[in-house]
Amino acid sequence: MHEMSLAEGVLGVVQEAVRAHEATSSAGGGNPPADAAHPARPCAVRVVRLEIGALEAVEIESLRFAFDVVRSGSVADGAELDIVQVPGSAWCMQCSRSVAIAERTDPCPECGSWQLQVTGGGEMRVKEIELA
Repeated sequence: MHEMSLAEGVLGVVQEAVRAHEATSSAGGGNPPADAAHPARPCAVRVVRLEIGALEAVEIESLRFAFDVVRSGSVADGAELDIVQVPGSAWCMQCSRSVAIAERTDPCPECGSWQLQVTGGGEMRVKEIELA
């Protein structure tokens, strides 16, 4: 199940983003410096938004389960995982059309050619992290 390692990678990106946010906030970003009377409030993550391409062979429900496991006790504990699925698309070199595909091994639905260049749905990325 590679979804567990994907979830760990997503959590790493979230943790790094929170560290960067806290560093810029404490370095004159408007928040007063922490002291004994006013301890620094850690950042809380509300939403982690991912874009996952249909061609990436990711089991969405398995990824959700894995993220629930790895976020426990972290800065993302309790965060919502919002997944936007990007449909697969490709450029056909034979008929010069942009076509929808469900798998990387699909032929062109217009002309039957196998000479396709994937143009969408082949990515996975953290699109947005919403902090409280």
